[in-house]
Amino acid sequence: MIQVPVVEVKDLDLVYVTDREALLALEGLNLSVHPGEFISLVGPSGCGKTTLLSVIAGLLPPSRGEILVHGKPVSGPSPEVGYMMQQDYLFPWRTILDNALLGLELTGRLSKSSKEAVLELLEGMGLGNTGNLYPYQLSGGMRQRVALVRTLATNPDLLLLDEPFSALDYQTKLQLEDLVVDTLRQRGKTGVLVTHDLSEAIAVSDRVIVLAAKPGRIRSTYAIPDNIARAQPFYAREEAGFNDLFHEIWQDLESLEEKEE
Repeated sequence: MIQVPVVEVKDLDLVYVTDREALLALEGLNLSVHPGEFISLVGPSGCGKTTLLSVIAGLLPPSRGEILVHGKPVSGPSPEVGYMMQQDYLFPWRTILDNALLGLELTGRLSKSSKEAVLELLEGMGLGNTGNLYPYQLSGGMRQRVALVRTLATNPDLLLLDEPFSALDYQTKLQLEDLVVDTLRQRGKTGVLVTHDLSEAIAVSDRVIVLAAKPGRIRSTYAIPDNIARAQPFYAREEAGFNDLFHEIWQDLESLEEKEE
């Protein structure tokens, strides 16, 4: 039986139109992401990584081409797709539990059982005693865990992660990498990560996709060897072949920057 990709991007172009100009942000982009797969998008600033996530999430309509999630055209935001950003966007006047329940409220899916599931998620993330606290009472890493719980609460099949760890200290960042990857694997979720951290991209992914800029397009794709992909991100960096792959992709990225200059 042939598996339908979770995400299919077909011949995607995206043009930003302003009063003064039209800018081609993405051009001729084709991409498939399969069930349970975790991919990372890397590339120079302005190559359209976040724009691509926004299109997949249904927040931006493509100028040309088609976006499919589970074989169905994307026409707008959907509970099937969770979006986690660099900022946690927790409401300061809501408790941690109420923030975690927000997606369920907005989609009309809040019930006794779904609330219990969120409480279990908070417990599993080490946040079991924080439900009655407020965001200002938590550290940045704990707030991002709450944002992850809020994202997972609607039980999306696909998680889009836009540099969710970049504002955290290095130790917390590594802990959350492990937590996110373990959570997605245990729940059979599919993930797409945007990051500027090449080491992170290799450590958490099954594939790393390099985007070129002006306009954004796929330049190259790197399959992560099994020994690295199966290891926890913290230990993946110590696996054989990690450094060689890092330098190979780094040189690819450097050549892009040289072309832009």
